[in-house]
Amino acid sequence: MDAASFGRLRSAFGPGLLWAATAIGVSHLVQSTRAGASAGFALAGVILIALVLKYPFFEYGPRYAAATGRSLIEGYARIGRWALWLYLAITVSTMAVVPPAVVMFTAYLVGFTLGLDWPLPVLAAAVMAPVAALLWWGRFRGLDLSIKLIVALLALSTLLAAAVSLPRADLSTLALWPAEAVGPAVPFVFLLALAGWMPSGVDSAVWSSLWTLAKNDAAGEPVSVETARQDFAVGYAGTGVLAFAFLTLGAGVMYGSGQTFAPQGPLFSTQLVDLYSATLGAWTRPVVLVAVVTTMLSTALTVLDGGPRAIERSLLVLRARDLDPRPATGGAIYWWSLAGVVSITLLILALFIGNLTTMIDFATTLTFLTSPVLGYLNLRAVGAEDVPPEHRPGRGMRALSWVGLILLGGTGLFYLLTLAP
Repeated sequence: MDAASFGRLRSAFGPGLLWAATAIGVSHLVQSTRAGASAGFALAGVILIALVLKYPFFEYGPRYAAATGRSLIEGYARIGRWALWLYLAITVSTMAVVPPAVVMFTAYLVGFTLGLDWPLPVLAAAVMAPVAALLWWGRFRGLDLSIKLIVALLALSTLLAAAVSLPRADLSTLALWPAEAVGPAVPFVFLLALAGWMPSGVDSAVWSSLWTLAKNDAAGEPVSVETARQDFAVGYAGTGVLAFAFLTLGAGVMYGSGQTFAPQGPLFSTQLVDLYSATLGAWTRPVVLVAVVTTMLSTALTVLDGGPRAIERSLLVLRARDLDPRPATGGAIYWWSLAGVVSITLLILALFIGNLTTMIDFATTLTFLTSPVLGYLNLRAVGAEDVPPEHRPGRGMRALSWVGLILLGGTGLFYLLTLAP
């Protein structure tokens, strides 16, 4: 990469990091850590396969936005209004589950870190209030800057913690496919949950396309397709590295110890910190605390922006007669959507009775089952006539997309058949 290309990437850098902040959350801190704790490195292949197979569907978001000046939501509408309605239905249903799970985990961690013995809804409100304030006053620029700072702390602390735990991990368990590990210790449904949000749900590709457009508006000029793809590739590579870092944490401090993670939210969200400091020394406790808190805080921030942003754009496009003019964003619909997400989250957390891992497994399994559908829509959108031929995916990307669709769809169908009486 020459100096001019690096300068363009640096000025456009941001949407890929926002997407990475969304991805590096429950899938990493909860699912990757649980994978390492239950099977060592036996599930490393599952994580790697999920990262490879789902890459095209995420990359099509910034590619489409940079190539057309529109979001994937407009791309869905060009396929047919049914496609956009389908996406909106999936988004609304997942937004009723994902934000409560993310905010619940974040609230527990914040309360544990600060020593606050507050009720869960109060802790959740304490987490969401500053996030909403940041989005109100800082808009996209505030979101962009905050995520860069948070992710920098997240990456440094997580990699340091993983490096310390690596010597204790049993690398002999490393496998491309966990044929021997699947069973009582690793149920098949957990493999779906692990792959479902690894590195994230395919619906977040829409958020990535919207953040690419928002970055263009903030910068005052459009970003090239090449630069948008490079920006996303950097963020995607980071999610992969940190997924294996959290796998190492679970394998190093839990696997083979005879202990298991507690399903209750308050215990699960703090057990890793306690185990880590007890195993490797008290000096590691602040490092792990920074890693886990910044992981969930970054996800909470991007989820609370991305969901309402996508809902607003969907409703505006459905209402518009002409798909070429880009509808304005960040208006009343966005703020009402954000208020609705916050209210539903607080209501669910006030009434929810159960354990954290069940809620997360439900959300991640739902995400896995809808991934092939949204992946297909992304492939259709990026290969449509409104995308210049030179910016459509090549044979390799299309082939990888179809392999991913077949494997993800086939696995999801197999899972549904296992549920039949």
